[in-house]
Amino acid sequence: MLCVNDGLFIKLIESFSALVTVILLLLAECRGQSLEVGPAQTIVTLLGEDVTLPCHLEPAADVFSKSVEWGRPDLEPRFVHVWHEGKNFLVSQNPSYKGRTSLSIENLRQGDLSLRLSAVKLSDNGMYRCYFPSKNKRSTVELVVGSVSSPVIAGINIDSSRVILQCESKGWYPEPEVVWLDGEGNLLSAGPTETVRGPDDLYTVSSRVTVEKRHSINFICRVQQKDINQTREIEIQVSADYFVDTSSSSAARIGIIVVAVLVFILAAAFVVWKLRENQTKDTKLHHEAETGNREREQLMAEEQKKEEEQKDLVKTLTEQRKELQNQEDKLKQQSKDMEKNIEDIENKLQSVEKMPGSEQCCELKEIILMAKKQLLERKHGDEQLYLETRTLKNKTTVLLNTMTGQDG
Repeated sequence: MLCVNDGLFIKLIESFSALVTVILLLLAECRGQSLEVGPAQTIVTLLGEDVTLPCHLEPAADVFSKSVEWGRPDLEPRFVHVWHEGKNFLVSQNPSYKGRTSLSIENLRQGDLSLRLSAVKLSDNGMYRCYFPSKNKRSTVELVVGSVSSPVIAGINIDSSRVILQCESKGWYPEPEVVWLDGEGNLLSAGPTETVRGPDDLYTVSSRVTVEKRHSINFICRVQQKDINQTREIEIQVSADYFVDTSSSSAARIGIIVVAVLVFILAAAFVVWKLRENQTKDTKLHHEAETGNREREQLMAEEQKKEEEQKDLVKTLTEQRKELQNQEDKLKQQSKDMEKNIEDIENKLQSVEKMPGSEQCCELKEIILMAKKQLLERKHGDEQLYLETRTLKNKTTVLLNTMTGQDG
């Protein structure tokens, strides 16, 4: 029974000693003006990393058996780590630092009071104080905790004359800025950056940029945070081959529409001319029977005039057929060029698929697939135009054969 009481008595003594130590540390800070151990410093680190908060005694001395306090005045309790007479004294340590702080015994023997803080959190941002009660000296260290992540290309829209890129980056702290650069490093004018702060206090930023078509386009999306001196960027290259040139397709379509209208107008004129010719023949026979040679000569002159008009009409239709043939040849060649472009894109796609896996490769693959899809759509449209052109050319040929009396 006596042994048990002795054990309890020892524990009471230890608890009392711990309480006295905390009181002495508090009282020591209240005695007079404390002296700086060294100049205040700012330490920057990233979320999840380990960091050392520096504090050195000058001149160096062995403080292993002394007391050292690390604290944050803005917290309650403010103690981050306390060392007392050769061992850690963590009774009053703030719970958010439990298991994450340590002092080096070897360093303490050399006057190095630096604190090791592991698995840094965003809540660790703040001003820390290193206090050495024996000489009433202290120093302050500001810890700035940041978080960064690599940006990704979140969207691409390519048309005939411009490309729209969207860049996004998640998991930043403090709030970063986004800038766009061209291949020469020049700043590009982009839209306003969209910023969202999540429940974990981390920022997500996104930005869009629109640029005009060039021969070869290199872009850089750069996300930077100057307070923590951190920059992340992604580069993307968009070849001019991936743009769909719709101007020639539009011109071809307009040309075909114009030619079609001309063909049908000429066909209608030919029908009207035939009707009038028949009427003229009937009238001519009637007048020949009634008026004699004079009227016959006049009708023959009119007949000759009609034949000349028919020749002019045949000439016009012949020229239209030639233009349609040229348009058909052009569309055929354009289709061959399109097939070659699609084949080139297929080769590029196979090359990308053989690369080691990465976000950039996946994004490049998506760009190539998008370009391939647009080229296939354009090829389909050109094939439709080719069929329409060929149909109109055949109709013109039939009309010409009818007017000139030729077979098929």
